[in-house]
Amino acid sequence: MSTQVHATLTEETVRQIADDLDEPEWLTEKRLEALDALDDLGMPHVIRTPGRDWTNLADLDYETLVDPISYAEEKDQVGPDEVEVLAISEALDQREEVVREAFGSVIDPQENYLTALSTALFSTGTVVYVPEGVDAEDVTIRTTMNSRSLFNYTLVVTEESSSVTILERQESGGDVAGDRYYSGVVEIAAGKNTQVQYGSLQDLDQDTYVYTRKHASASRDSRVDWIEANFGGRLTKAGVETDLDGEGTETNILGAFYGIDDQHIDVDARVWHNAENTTADLTTRGVLDDEARSVYEGVQNVGREAWRTNSYQREATLMLSDESEADASPKLIINNHDTEASHSATVGQVDPQDLFYMTSRGVDEDRATDMLVEGFFVPILDAVEVDELREDLTAAIRERLRS
Repeated sequence: MSTQVHATLTEETVRQIADDLDEPEWLTEKRLEALDALDDLGMPHVIRTPGRDWTNLADLDYETLVDPISYAEEKDQVGPDEVEVLAISEALDQREEVVREAFGSVIDPQENYLTALSTALFSTGTVVYVPEGVDAEDVTIRTTMNSRSLFNYTLVVTEESSSVTILERQESGGDVAGDRYYSGVVEIAAGKNTQVQYGSLQDLDQDTYVYTRKHASASRDSRVDWIEANFGGRLTKAGVETDLDGEGTETNILGAFYGIDDQHIDVDARVWHNAENTTADLTTRGVLDDEARSVYEGVQNVGREAWRTNSYQREATLMLSDESEADASPKLIINNHDTEASHSATVGQVDPQDLFYMTSRGVDEDRATDMLVEGFFVPILDAVEVDELREDLTAAIRERLRS
């Protein structure tokens, strides 16, 4: 493994971050435990074939990329009055027991090297707490990264018979020369009979290496929907997962990415059917231009006791240049006979017949290609219920087309 950042980290550094947040000792202890575990942890799972890792995370120079103390960001986090949208320091003061019960309950802080690093060093974050019976819309969290590195943590907790819609966006700011590192961890603990829609648009600059890890646990009769859009970063490793832990639970995972120049985008979508009568639908669409590269892995894991399961997966990548490269690895793991499931992945170029049809009717080739690319994303955009997120995604697609 290459030089790792923990060689220059100390307990004093971690305690300084904890003191800045005025956090309780139990959370500081979790940080220190994660720090101590770094020597024994490997990098996140990546697809491997003989002689090749499809995404190489181990050779990044984390010691140079990560500056744990000099963190700076602008954060805009708002929501309706009936739901609590709190900075992590406020949540630890006002809702400490909620945070203590949920923190690390969905994502193991020591799952891998990068989650442990995030646990030890997170300096900013948001807690969204939805009380029982509350229906909340228009929760918005916008983070502008103004430093060389930033570790962000988001926790969503919904009580029984509630619902919430969340939009989170990350973008770059500040006058920072050279490479950057962004880490974002999201945990969702969905209570019984709740609905959560969480949309994320990552649009950081192309000097930034990005690691994001999002994971939800869905209790009985609850539903968690993800919209995961990755447009920024030089190298992005993004994972979205849902544990369908209660009977009658559902999840939709919608993904979109658009790579240009030499961007590398690695996305995972995973669902774990752990109970009866569960349903999942995973749909990802991506576009690659120039020398961009994508890696997709989708997993539907149906447990032995997950009777009457419905699980579907579709991934498609559109190639706009001969130099771009896409790999996909959809997987079905089925452990009982009462399951309806399917999976597919396709890679292709713009249909020459479609292009010919449009150019023969007076549309120039560049404009025709742009229209076909926008049309390619329509199934994703149509499924986004949040107007602001749909508008942001459309704007990001059109910005790429002008690049």
